[in-house]
Amino acid sequence: MRLCAPSRPDEDRVLYTVEASAPGLAARVDAVVSWNQGTGLAPFLEALATDFRGWDGQRVWQTDNRDLTVSAVFRSGGHVGLTWTLHPWRSAAGGWEASVTTWLDAGEQLSALAVDVRCLLTAWPGRACRATARRPRPRTAPPR
Repeated sequence: MRLCAPSRPDEDRVLYTVEASAPGLAARVDAVVSWNQGTGLAPFLEALATDFRGWDGQRVWQTDNRDLTVSAVFRSGGHVGLTWTLHPWRSAAGGWEASVTTWLDAGEQLSALAVDVRCLLTAWPGRACRATARRPRPRTAPPR
């Protein structure tokens, strides 16, 4: 999963691109909207990171227009599965949907992801985000 190319058409929102890739899959959605008010992807990920000891069931976040949905599950051993679903053009004929699940450690990896997403969605173009510590790449297969 990759979130990139943020732009600010005005002070109320950020547009960004979401790319999903896996063996045999390459999907991209441009102009995903993040509003500066309310609950967004960064607060959702931050809330998951604060619950690093786990939760029952599935937690779900989605953009207002449902182009991007992220669902999270907690598994034993402190692993979090994030399923990223891209679903643009829901009402158009021939619309499509693609999902990729990434597995992260509930502690440092998930916290670092939350910081990176917050930085991407709040930094103004041309202004650098604070660097985060290097961390292992997320797993694409569930932990054993």
